[in-house]
Amino acid sequence: MSRTNKIVFAVMLLIGCGIFAYESRTLALKQLFIDISHLKLWWLLVALLCMLISWFFEALVLRVFLKDRTEHFSLYNALRIPLIAQLFNAITPFSSGGQPAQLVALMQSRVEAGQASSVLLMKFIVYQFMVLVNFLLSMMIGFSQVSKHFGTLSILITFGLIVHVVVLAVLLLIMYYNRFTKQLVHWLLIPVGWFVSQKRVTEWRTMLMAKINTFYAESLHLKREKKKLIKGCILTLGQLFFYYSVPYFVLLALGIPNVNYLEVMVLHIMIVMIVSLFPVPGGSGGAEYSFKTLFATFIPSSSKLVLGMLLWRLFTYYLGMFMGIGALAVKPRVTDKK
Repeated sequence: MSRTNKIVFAVMLLIGCGIFAYESRTLALKQLFIDISHLKLWWLLVALLCMLISWFFEALVLRVFLKDRTEHFSLYNALRIPLIAQLFNAITPFSSGGQPAQLVALMQSRVEAGQASSVLLMKFIVYQFMVLVNFLLSMMIGFSQVSKHFGTLSILITFGLIVHVVVLAVLLLIMYYNRFTKQLVHWLLIPVGWFVSQKRVTEWRTMLMAKINTFYAESLHLKREKKKLIKGCILTLGQLFFYYSVPYFVLLALGIPNVNYLEVMVLHIMIVMIVSLFPVPGGSGGAEYSFKTLFATFIPSSSKLVLGMLLWRLFTYYLGMFMGIGALAVKPRVTDKK
């Protein structure tokens, strides 16, 4: 990690502590400690297990896409990648640092840069598609209820849907309508030239065309490997299923009765979509606000609500940061190139 990354890591921990302190300012500390003492540790262990299994499934996705590209890419090396991604996603705006960090980690495992980029691109496409599928299902099941009671959040959720649909639409355009996409980029850059120099526009056009060509070439490879694609989709669904399940077990650990698993999962999917819109690393502030707002319907006790928020963030955010540091500390086992 660079010095800047270490500083951001420390800042994000301080922000998290500050948010928890702020949310706890009106709580009776005695009641908070009572709630902590009554936590059901078994369900917390299940929540922890869900996160670990989610990362395990993500590692399996990598191994599926790397099959036949390297002689041997061990599970040990594969497990490092999601953890490193978790760390750099957590300390960069819009989780932008995860992809480059994974690329470097794969290259450290002696996966060629071109192969590593290809695999990460395939993984990204599959992940975005599965996230959108889950989100659309959650919208059909629970959006009417959310929009009825939480008007502001429903706007953010809708905007999140639009952003993800646009991203996926652009990916599909490149995959199936490559020439049209290039022409579209050319048209879109014309008005940009009214505000910046033609030299800058030419540089951007060259860069975008190169990226489109790379993505199109990899999409052809992806379409030829349908078995890998199907396996990747199934494993990614498993990854998301266990990740989205974490709040349910947090609520059980708090002793909340009559919790509906499907409702909790739907709300968590919506929270994740909202968090993805915040430019702050980890969606700090927005994540906590969304959790408190949506899960207040399940947790009537204010102290348990804050405690639940803290536990949820520990499992889904801070745990990945610390395990990512651990993954960086251990060296990969060198693989042979095919």
